Amino acid sequence: LGRVIAMSTSCARAVRTFSQMAGIKTVGVVGLGLMGHGIAQTAAEKGFEVVAVESEQRFLDAGMHRIQQSMQKLSAKAVSKGKITEAEGEAHVEAALSRVRPMLDREALGGCDVVIEAVIEDLALKKPLYEDIGRAVSDTCIIASNTSSLSIAKMATFCGRPKQMVGLHFFNPVQLMQLVEVVRTEETDPALFSSAISFARALGKTPIDCIDTEGFVVNRLLVPYLTEAIGLVDRGVASAADVDTAMRLGAGHPMGPVQLADYIGLDTIHNILSGWSIEFPDNPAFRVPASLKAKVEVGQLGRKTGEGYYKWDGDKLAA
Repeated sequence: LGRVIAMSTSCARAVRTFSQMAGIKTVGVVGLGLMGHGIAQTAAEKGFEVVAVESEQRFLDAGMHRIQQSMQKLSAKAVSKGKITEAEGEAHVEAALSRVRPMLDREALGGCDVVIEAVIEDLALKKPLYEDIGRAVSDTCIIASNTSSLSIAKMATFCGRPKQMVGLHFFNPVQLMQLVEVVRTEETDPALFSSAISFARALGKTPIDCIDTEGFVVNRLLVPYLTEAIGLVDRGVASAADVDTAMRLGAGHPMGPVQLADYIGLDTIHNILSGWSIEFPDNPAFRVPASLKAKVEVGQLGRKTGEGYYKWDGDKLAA
């Protein structure tokens, strides 16, 4: 997941700070979509060399365009606040972009010290990818998945290097959100895991250490919370608007749970729950609410489609 709004950040920090770490100089990122382009951008802006890998040229071009646009946006914001000059901003963007090497060949990951997979949440797609990564990388490379809900141990079996496999779960937008869940399996090498924690810190993030369990920490708490709120609506306890008002005013949350589910994407919530409910059928927290299933079936996915439990106008609720 990680599809929540960053409430505040320091653009100056994002633009000006450089922070490599000993032993890690080159970062591979596989997949330049919503999360992957942000991971690649963040690593490049922190001074790391980045090998950015996609499956097709059109995806590679789109990902590089997103990276450039995002860098320019953050730089312009820092300039507007007087944090840096326009010339400094342009120089920063140029230097950071020069550190990103777009590639279609997965063999290019062979020289990376860290490889982060950020493709869609589909184990059937990930299996051949991890097989290629396992063949390409060195015995000291950190192999990481940005998955928010899938088993790290399963992906470790795909790559054939279980001691080198960790989770590095970033949150959206990666450029602004500070948390990274660093996930270890029973087979992860302790020294390598420590390096993964240090790498997250070198990116300017705050890492937390957690074991490989469904949803890790954030989503294991967040997804059942969102679906229980939807369940209250389904059972007629209160309307969606009143459930959200209750949690905003009664618990101090910046956004109510039903609205947040819409904002994240009802299909995303549904996909996570569906996977968990199959793997853990006796856990009532993982049951898919009837209205959630119905809305996904008719394509009412929330913010991204303009309607879910609410009607949306872009990123804001419709008036």
